[in-house]
Amino acid sequence: MPVVLSRPEAVLGQLSGSRRLMAALLYGAGLRLLEYLRRRVNDVHFGREEIVVRNGKGGRDRRTMLPAVVRKPPAAHLAPVRRQHGDDLARGAGWVELPHALDRKYVNAGRSWLWQWVFPTTRSYRRPETGQQRRHHVHECARQRVVRKAALAAGVAKPAGRHTFPHRFATHLLGDGYDIRTVQELRGHRNVRMTMIYTHVLNRNDLGVRRPVDGLAPARSAAAGPVRIDRDPSPPIPEGSGTRALEDTRDTRGLRTASRSRDAADRPRPPRGGRD
Repeated sequence: MPVVLSRPEAVLGQLSGSRRLMAALLYGAGLRLLEYLRRRVNDVHFGREEIVVRNGKGGRDRRTMLPAVVRKPPAAHLAPVRRQHGDDLARGAGWVELPHALDRKYVNAGRSWLWQWVFPTTRSYRRPETGQQRRHHVHECARQRVVRKAALAAGVAKPAGRHTFPHRFATHLLGDGYDIRTVQELRGHRNVRMTMIYTHVLNRNDLGVRRPVDGLAPARSAAAGPVRIDRDPSPPIPEGSGTRALEDTRDTRGLRTASRSRDAADRPRPPRGGRD
């Protein structure tokens, strides 16, 4: 059963800067942690308000939404990243790893701004095979520790981790009435059964059945005293009527017994069998 936070904004309030942007995209776009860290500049489309996830869950590509509340933070985040890339180009560096052997097809694409990581590391490394000075994306372990520390600081009594915000994204959409196929496409699930797991952690059931205990009256406090049950008043019984009714019952029983005895006496008895 996935862990779902009922108050994700409490955890978001403990983060700032790129860490808050990370949590906002995990919660607002339903991205997994590695899908978030491996995004390149050409994967974020501000005009269409969408994020293209390449080589995501199961090695498939998909599209998800770019939340309107976090459109400005990514744009502001990319400004210092581009300055850092310009400094790397000035000193002969600025390379990144390209997928599917694109570096052999497009020789200089590894230094292009469009293929740079959205969340690069602060330190670069040298590739021994090519001698290129490259940058990698931020490691996932560092971001996972950030989410755990923020959850502890917010007083969340749940094992919150990197999967907590994407789980809340899916349950939030289902709770708002979106169909399960839409959630399946946004989350990148191959089978709808995987998406149906989120229906088990919603606060309400999808059958529209009212819980029987919800219709019970609220419990009374001890200070209110015992509950008084008012019964319908019975009409008063006249004096002596009880004895007379008992005698009438006895007389009726006697008449019934005498009648059954006379009927049994009038019936012809069958002949008693004997030996010849």
